[in-house]
Amino acid sequence: MTQHRFVPFLALALVACGRSETNPPTDPAAPINTAEAEAPAPTPPPGVGSIMPGSGPQTFVGRWAANVRWCANPRGAERPIEISTTRFEGYENSCGILSISQVADGYEAALACAAEGQTSNERVRMAVQGDAMRLTWLNRNGAAVSLVRCPAPEAAAPAS
Repeated sequence: MTQHRFVPFLALALVACGRSETNPPTDPAAPINTAEAEAPAPTPPPGVGSIMPGSGPQTFVGRWAANVRWCANPRGAERPIEISTTRFEGYENSCGILSISQVADGYEAALACAAEGQTSNERVRMAVQGDAMRLTWLNRNGAAVSLVRCPAPEAAAPAS
């Protein structure tokens, strides 16, 4: 019987302790008041929408070359490839990005390509660290190439 007398005392003791720091499930949480929380959300590049999770396309969008000297070449075999959120453009080939998904080490993209009058479907993995990309051709036995990010054209042009 002494056990039943203890239960109301415990309930009364918990109420007397004051308001709990945890909000009930039906109440919204208090807002977080920090500079980071008040900063506006980053705006994705045009045409990206919500298909790019994680760190986003800024990791792979740009001009890339196997040799940094190629960055200055606008034409020819030794020129950079250009990757946007919708296109993958290289020497004598042009690909549309059909789909893209985030994977552990970057992004995998399905491409519809046209090169020298032929069409093909390709799959690539783009793994970027800083200004270096490892581009792996998934349907070419995992053939991989290391690329460097080219500076923006205006940054690469000599000062006048």
